[in-house]
Amino acid sequence: MSIFKEFREFVARGNVVDLAVGVIIGGAFGAIVKSLVDDVVMPPIGLATGGVDFSQMKIVLKAADPATKAAEVAIKYGTFINAVITFLIVAAVIFMIVKGINSLKREEEAAPAPPPGPSPSEALLAEIRDLLKKG
Repeated sequence: MSIFKEFREFVARGNVVDLAVGVIIGGAFGAIVKSLVDDVVMPPIGLATGGVDFSQMKIVLKAADPATKAAEVAIKYGTFINAVITFLIVAAVIFMIVKGINSLKREEEAAPAPPPGPSPSEALLAEIRDLLKKG
């Protein structure tokens, strides 16, 4: 079997396509969550903490030196705080989605199944019975 044919079969599998769609949707969802955190969640938190912008919080280990063009060396713990908040928001959203799906599944399982119809042999016997009653 040629490599091209094997590759085509690999790509044509449903799992690969589903994974690709998931990655693309996940990337788009990541942009939405980043905007939610940066533009909606962080401003009120910053206001509650006295107007502090977490993304600017850092511990400077060595200041930038324009004479030697040396960059600043700093521990940017504010960016880490933003990442933790983003993670918590994503985890909460995913939890709510999974919880909703699970409750829908429970409702389906709890719904009584319709009574089964007669089997083909039972239907045939009922038909024979009805014909014998007529005759």
